[in-house]
Amino acid sequence: MNASVAAPLVPITVAKGDGIGPEITESVLEILHAAKAPIHYDFIEVGQKLYEQGYTAGIAPETWDVIRRNAAFLKAPITTQLGKGGKSLNVTVRTMLNLFANVRPSISYAPYVATQHPGINLVIIRENEEDLYAGIEHQQTREVTQVLKIISRPGTERIVRYAFEYARAYGRRKVTCMTKNNIMKVTDGLFSRIFEEVAVHYPDIKAEHMIIDIGTAKLAAQPEQFDVIVTLNLYGDILSDVAAQIAGSVGLAGSANIGRGVAMFEAVHGSAPDIAGKGVANPSGLLVAATQMLVHVGLAPSAELITNAWLTTLEDGIHTADIYRSGLSAHLVGTGGFTSAVIERLGERPQVLKAVQYKTNRIQVQTSPTPPSIKRLVGVDVFLDWDRAGRDPDELGAALERDLPPAWRLSMITNRSVKVYPNGLPETFCSDHWRSRILPVGAEEMDYAAVLDLLRDLHTAGFEIIKTENLYTFDGERGYSLGQGE
Repeated sequence: MNASVAAPLVPITVAKGDGIGPEITESVLEILHAAKAPIHYDFIEVGQKLYEQGYTAGIAPETWDVIRRNAAFLKAPITTQLGKGGKSLNVTVRTMLNLFANVRPSISYAPYVATQHPGINLVIIRENEEDLYAGIEHQQTREVTQVLKIISRPGTERIVRYAFEYARAYGRRKVTCMTKNNIMKVTDGLFSRIFEEVAVHYPDIKAEHMIIDIGTAKLAAQPEQFDVIVTLNLYGDILSDVAAQIAGSVGLAGSANIGRGVAMFEAVHGSAPDIAGKGVANPSGLLVAATQMLVHVGLAPSAELITNAWLTTLEDGIHTADIYRSGLSAHLVGTGGFTSAVIERLGERPQVLKAVQYKTNRIQVQTSPTPPSIKRLVGVDVFLDWDRAGRDPDELGAALERDLPPAWRLSMITNRSVKVYPNGLPETFCSDHWRSRILPVGAEEMDYAAVLDLLRDLHTAGFEIIKTENLYTFDGERGYSLGQGE
């Protein structure tokens, strides 16, 4: 008789993180070990210690090689420096490794975890690399800062197609897109237009669009009406926490960050330094993320074993403080007690909550080539730092009109995007940050060399230029927004 050959161990990268991260990581690894999940761990150091050593992204350069050589990265919460110039490690990993899709399920575990929405069972699929989370920020004047919102056609198409493919793979019936395209008509408008274009290729799945504010309100009040939500980066981050909280607790939610190669798995919640070291943290969020990871790397049986034991633990009322409720819970436990309870129930299945049965669905998406278009330079927005007494827009307008070369005309001046010249309103508040929209006289298109000459002339005339944005049309359609009141 041939001796059985043990299956090779699957290598994964593990970061224990900051705050409660080390505690909940040890809990999760203990459960994985007890379940005999065939995994090998490569441990790395990221987060607070690296920030303190001067690594602005919270990761050392050599660490990337460890992450990239493994198919999965299990990352505990880390503490991101707030307002100190350091970059978010989460955003850095997602963008550097092209982890374009953030997948966050929100499921109710009623009646064992308190919630007003026992029917919630939805998935939020969030674009993970672009939008305001690109983190391109500048202070331009004493009073004004800016952040750039980056939305690309390929990035949008990829996440929208992923959402529809996910819905199809997991038997979901509807995909809802949420944007603010009524206000941000160029950026969010692109996202919603591509959603409409992609949706026609999935006639078996219902597609709908909602404005993000009313969509968020409906999610909070009637989450049962949603199935799969696809949205931009910032909106998705906010929606995910809303959905996790109304489902019962943010502490129960895990998150998958999917790319073509490496995938990263993490809890939704933060590092919670206020309870670090006290042994009271709920490891469930990271444990749920770990089960997502097991499915992703082809270890669905281990994921089923662990998840069903975890569900049975919730059913038995063994709860940590964040979900403990008198009358619903039977035993209040800390991190260690909860870990032991899950291990004791390995091999058991929940009786009321739905037991899980996983299958591996490796979703692949292909994007279409960006169609060609005729691009024309038709003007320029010149941003100025201008801080004269009274900040009179008419004074600035008169100065620009006087000093502009004859080939150019001043179309308008805005302040904080509101038109203040010509014919502005005296009630409009003005900062020291001004946008002048300058267009050519008698020409529909120009060469960029003419813009450079214009900027040199304005600089020579004493204007402080802090930023420019070229104005383009694409196939005759305006590729820039109008000013408020223009």
